[in-house]
Amino acid sequence: MTVQVESYEHFSRLLHGKVIEQRIPVTATIEVSHRCSLNCSHCYNNLPMNDEAARRSELSYEELCRIMDEMADAGVLWLLFSGGEIFARSDFLDIYTYAKKKGFLLTLFTNGTLITERVADYLVRWRPFAIEITLYGRTKGTYETLTRVPGSWEKCMRGIELLRERKLPLKLKTVAVSVNRHELFAMQDLAAELGVEFRFDSMINPRTDCSASPLHVRLTPAEIVELDVLDGRRASEWKEFAERTIRSADQEHHPDQVYHCSGGVNSFSIDPTGKMTICVLSHFDEFDLRSGSLREGWDHFLRGVRGKPATRPTKCTDCRIKAVCGMCPANGELENGDPEEPVDFLCQTAHLRAAVFGFPVAAHGDCEYCEGGVHHPAIAETAASLKDRKPVTSALPATAPKSVGCETGCFGCGNTATTV
Repeated sequence: MTVQVESYEHFSRLLHGKVIEQRIPVTATIEVSHRCSLNCSHCYNNLPMNDEAARRSELSYEELCRIMDEMADAGVLWLLFSGGEIFARSDFLDIYTYAKKKGFLLTLFTNGTLITERVADYLVRWRPFAIEITLYGRTKGTYETLTRVPGSWEKCMRGIELLRERKLPLKLKTVAVSVNRHELFAMQDLAAELGVEFRFDSMINPRTDCSASPLHVRLTPAEIVELDVLDGRRASEWKEFAERTIRSADQEHHPDQVYHCSGGVNSFSIDPTGKMTICVLSHFDEFDLRSGSLREGWDHFLRGVRGKPATRPTKCTDCRIKAVCGMCPANGELENGDPEEPVDFLCQTAHLRAAVFGFPVAAHGDCEYCEGGVHHPAIAETAASLKDRKPVTSALPATAPKSVGCETGCFGCGNTATTV
């Protein structure tokens, strides 16, 4: 049977829909290093560039090649290289080239500060599917307040220019935090001037070691939803996303399972030391690829993780707007030490979005933010004030990309622009 493919997005969604039925791992993330050239206050996993213990613990080039051989055999098509900073490894281009020769569609997450003319020229010869650079501020002062590395602003801008000059598939993104929120739309305008795609994410997690230090710069729920309102494009995308995910939740409700994402169904992650997990944020359950094969990890270990039964009902169990808040077991682990415990911050943000953008919230247990709940009046009051805000005027590209997307890029929740 011949299937008419209308666009790459159509192809991607079609393929993901097919492989879910067969449990084929078509998407994967490899964090090649947690070492980084920056010291961002919001980051969930960065370590110093000169951390020798971290460097020695990283998978070797040979180990990574063996794992990528097994990934190709398992059916992986989309592969994301992330960090830390990918270019913290002196052999990254060798790793990257091997992956290219295996036929993966490769996306690179980088801060851009270590991109040189040699690196940019190499990427021209071995062109990636996408390169995403995180821009932490529109001005040097804001950027380096967040990165805490003098001179990093100029290096990042130079990296961006080197990729643009060579017409490589560059996208810019940012994480909206208290330090840079006042420059968010200036960054968006810069991306428009450069003719590259742009998106932002406001949802900050604790570190993967469960340290709460990144939360010191996390925006409040009201500040996060205000940014959604001010970006008219993003507001319309949240409405469309909510409608699609609420409909999907009604059709595919699995209240007896802990996991409802596609992690362990068609995606997985590997950390720098070879630990295979259901996603980049979740480290409660790890399979060591240094002592076992990827096939064993996927067919047996992650199948078991993905099939974990819920131990109790919570207000998240029957919630149809869970995708709008981003609540998942990984967030429960990081914030509460319990994959099933609702994250209050995410719940509050989701209900405020629903009130502002007008999508329905069906009853889902004892929720303090729903109508009749103790915090519902505050949600209604804040929503009323935000509805009066007008979208800012921004020089968006004519073919603006989806701006609703996750910074981690783990693929598991389906809320990412990288896969599609």
